[in-house]
Parts: sequence; structure tokens; C-alpha cells
Amino acid sequence: MSRVQTITVEAGDGDQRLDRWFRRQFPQISQGRIEKMCRKGELRVDGGRVKPATRLVEGQQVRIPPLPDSEAPPPETRDKISEADAKLIRSCVIYRDDHVLALNKPPGLPVQGGSGQSRHVDGLAEALMFDLKEKPRLVHRLDKDTSGVLLMARTRAVAAALTAAFRHRETRKIYWAAVAGAPHPRNGTIRFGLVKAPGHGARGEGEKMICVHPREVETTPGAKRAVTDYATLAQAAKRCCWMALIPVTGRTHQLRAHMAEIGHPIVGDGKYGGSGQDNLGDGWGAQLGGDISKKLHLHARSLRLEHPVTKATLQLTAPLPEHMQRTWDTFQWQASDVPPDPFEEGWT
Repeated sequence: MSRVQTITVEAGDGDQRLDRWFRRQFPQISQGRIEKMCRKGELRVDGGRVKPATRLVEGQQVRIPPLPDSEAPPPETRDKISEADAKLIRSCVIYRDDHVLALNKPPGLPVQGGSGQSRHVDGLAEALMFDLKEKPRLVHRLDKDTSGVLLMARTRAVAAALTAAFRHRETRKIYWAAVAGAPHPRNGTIRFGLVKAPGHGARGEGEKMICVHPREVETTPGAKRAVTDYATLAQAAKRCCWMALIPVTGRTHQLRAHMAEIGHPIVGDGKYGGSGQDNLGDGWGAQLGGDISKKLHLHARSLRLEHPVTKATLQLTAPLPEHMQRTWDTFQWQASDVPPDPFEEGWT
């Protein structure tokens, strides 16, 4: 058993969650014990109580209580990545250099563990080390059922720079979606605020975001401002539209909640658009029926940002997943028919 100690957050270690920082310092300590130390107030930052998700700042003092010399980690941390999973995650790589790595995340694969998820991008990241000694770090998130560009940092310093870029909105993310019905006007901005509804599980599993009128955001406890730009790229009569979406703010489920709120839920979105309602062009629902997949039709198509090291513009583009490509083929929608950034190029 160790003694009480104080560790200063070093340069390059800031802007990361306390629990992740702690696990790198003391890999023998389980996540459960870290959470317990936070609940009991044994683990403190600058003398104050903290949560596992508290983000650290360079120079802060972290109080470490007495720790056991060894502690068996959770079984899943000792699981070896299978060859099949390693091959799968490596096949998702669409860009790699010495500093950053980008994946085309497949739908259905969570970015991180939680809610019973044991197979996720973060857990498979060791298969993405390639010629470096440390596994790439997550710097932003995508929902489990959303596919597309997912950026990772290959060093701690680059992770800090990229996390700051996402937080300060110095990146440009464009999503593609198929939505039920035809929005009017064809292009516009959605400004509904969002507030989290209580989840159904012990840790909030199944949680949902509720839209709040812009005038009521300031007076609604827990509500946050949310802004989404949208543009219609193609239309299949009044049944379905191909949309480009930009989350100006980055709230949980923002695009899904916003599109459902204006009456045009994303195809396949059972959480926000109903699990069984077919939209025939004269009603509301997130299913189109026929040969159209019931999977979520939301894809992080492109990401543009300044490279944290070379300072060159990095433009990343991810091909559609199989189920969305089948839908695009059904409606004869072609990627070559639209500009990479319809918002900048005056698409009408």
C-alpha cells in the first residue's frame, strides 16, 4: 500500500479526463475503484472534490490516496484483440500519418465502452498502433449507430491540440442523412435548444434529448443552446430527402433530435422518429418500407481541420456504409452530383 501523494499535471497531460489520466499513471487501479475514490472524496484536484469525467488542466495538483500495490483489472481489459477484430478496425483506416489517424467508423460499433458494451473503437485501438508505442487516443465521438469520419490522435500532445480544436469549433464537420419527407424551406438553420430527459437505466441508458424553443432555453433547467445548419441535396418526391447537416454546436443526438423536431426524422431513427411508422409522404415516421434498410441513415461524411503539426489543411472524406449506399442507389443519388461543401458553394 502506497502513501498519500500529490502529482502535478504535466505539460501535454492537460485537457483529458481525470479517470483516463489516472489509469495511465496507475494502470493496476480499476475504473470502479477510481469512481469510488471520487465519490468518497479521496481523490481530489487542487483540494476540491471531482468526478471521474473532470477534465484536468496543466499545473493542477492531484491528490492520490493510498493505493494497493496491485489490483486485478476488469476481465475485459485483459482480453486479447482477435485477429478478426484487428483486421476489421485496420480496414476502417482512411488516413494515417505520424500524428493523426482517421477511421471510417462502421455503424453499430460504439466509440467507447459503457452500457454493457465490451467491443468498441477505444478497446480495439491497440490494433492501430502500427509503428508507434502507444495506442491512438479518441478526440471526439460519434453515436454507436452513426458511421463516418472518426479522428484519433497518435500522441498525447496531438490529442490535446485536437481536443481543443473540436472544443473551440475550429473544425468543419458535414454529415449526410436521408430524412423522411421534404423539409421546407429546403435550406435553413434549426435553433432549438436541447435538454436531457431522464434515462431508463441505472446510468442513464436509453437517455433522450428533448427540444426546447429558443426563447425558453435560458429559463429551462439543464437546457443548452443548439444550432444545426441543413441543406437539401436531392429529393425523392415527398417521401425522402438527401440532406447535408452541420452541427454548429456539438450536443448529444443534436442532428437526430433537430430533424425529428421539424417533422423530418432521419430514416431508421427509432429513438427520435418512431420504430415502426412508415412515412408515405403524407405522415410522420422514420421508416420508408420496401427495400430501404431500417438502420440509421446518418453518416459523418467529411471533416476539415488544420493539421495540429504541419498546419496544412486536412480534408477527410468517408464513403457511405453499405446500407446507406443501397438507399442512395435506390433513389439514384450520386455523390458526384453534389459539391463537397454545399454550404460554402451556394448550393440551392
